[in-house]
Amino acid sequence: MISQSKNKNIVILGSQWGDEGKGKIVDLLTARAQAVVRFQGGHNAGHTLVIDGKKTKLSLIPSGIMHPQVTCFIGPGVVVSPTVLLNEIAMLRQEGIDVTGRLKISANCPIVLPTHIQLDLAREKARGAAAIGTTGRGIGPTYEDQVGRRGMRLGDLLKPSRFIERVTELLAYHNFLLEHYYHVPTVSLETVLEATLSHRDAIAGTLCDVTASLDDLSRAGNIILFEGAQGTLLDIDHGTYPFVTSSNTTAGAVSTGTGIGPCRIDYVLGVTKAYTTRVGAGPMPTELTDQVGQHLRERGQEFGTVTGRPRRCGWFDVILMRRSALLNSLTGLCITKLDVLDGLKTVKLCVGYRSQNQTPESVSDEALLSAPATSSAVPFAIPFAIPFDSEDLAHAEPIYETMPGWAEDTSGMTSWNSLPDNAKNYLKRIETLVGVPIDILSTGPDRIETIIVRDPLA
Repeated sequence: MISQSKNKNIVILGSQWGDEGKGKIVDLLTARAQAVVRFQGGHNAGHTLVIDGKKTKLSLIPSGIMHPQVTCFIGPGVVVSPTVLLNEIAMLRQEGIDVTGRLKISANCPIVLPTHIQLDLAREKARGAAAIGTTGRGIGPTYEDQVGRRGMRLGDLLKPSRFIERVTELLAYHNFLLEHYYHVPTVSLETVLEATLSHRDAIAGTLCDVTASLDDLSRAGNIILFEGAQGTLLDIDHGTYPFVTSSNTTAGAVSTGTGIGPCRIDYVLGVTKAYTTRVGAGPMPTELTDQVGQHLRERGQEFGTVTGRPRRCGWFDVILMRRSALLNSLTGLCITKLDVLDGLKTVKLCVGYRSQNQTPESVSDEALLSAPATSSAVPFAIPFAIPFDSEDLAHAEPIYETMPGWAEDTSGMTSWNSLPDNAKNYLKRIETLVGVPIDILSTGPDRIETIIVRDPLA
């Protein structure tokens, strides 16, 4: 029998560059939750869930929708494409999952218009070799209009005449850029209305005051999971700018993207792979382009859920993980895809950077060797330094600590004691260097392929 939970408001987010396996962990913990909330991003996120061997891919609706007892919320910090939303709802219904009455969406969510998508694609093409590597879903331009106070929101659909008037004005601005600056085809008003206002009746029933609803649930003692999209290092303010997403992906966005105050958050779980991956352009100090990198990509099936693009792969970066722990006030870590490292003779951890043939004192060998050997060490006991400029980070040479690998197959293991000793040592070293305990270990894509070291809900 599970004891009464102490932690009620749990944040689950990616602590690398995204694609860490957050969807599975949200789905796992949702069995004991009453609500799951998306608080930022849009359908540029991709969560693949595997339940009893069956895959379900979501990009906008929270992963908790797979549990019939759970209400799912999309907060005002999320940008919403009505077409994508309804297509995802239809897909779930085909799989026997009815979302009626269980999906609640903020009326303040910005709407992704067809012109946003066209602008996104045109900009990336115009950048050429300097392209950011966006998903081309129109997320960035939608956030731009929100900040510019000219964007449309889902609540505007309830007032058709005003919506048409405002979207016509916005369309003139978008089409001017498309035609005269990017020299690409424009988008008609009819196309925009078909993708938005035509879905008014289907969306109206899902709109609610998300902030008030979450406050009611929280005060009643319900467990609420806040599900992040993308990853910490893609945060618009704190990530590897400009190679970032267009929203705040860190724990602070929970408050701004839902209206729930920061003091209401009880626990923050950082989901991270046992190695590092990244999609798109931008610096990645530990990237491997050799056979080991190929091994990680093929064994880890490292291809984007939304785009299908192959992910760049490399060794675990302790320095960037420590920054992620700092930015999010991580309570615990969830390490995913440990089994991808099976069979490697040696595994490596990036414990520092070398720039211009000099090693910063903050990552000296003496500091590393003196690090406490227990996971209960005070966070950030080891100083660290990160180049703030993406170009400097791109030229940073990683300093590696090499550890022996393991030949045993760890996939599907459900007990810590069953893990190979070298795998345990690798994980314990991550705990020590990052300064955050590993609470969950994922050994495969299915729900049951998980080791709970310390229950986040207890």
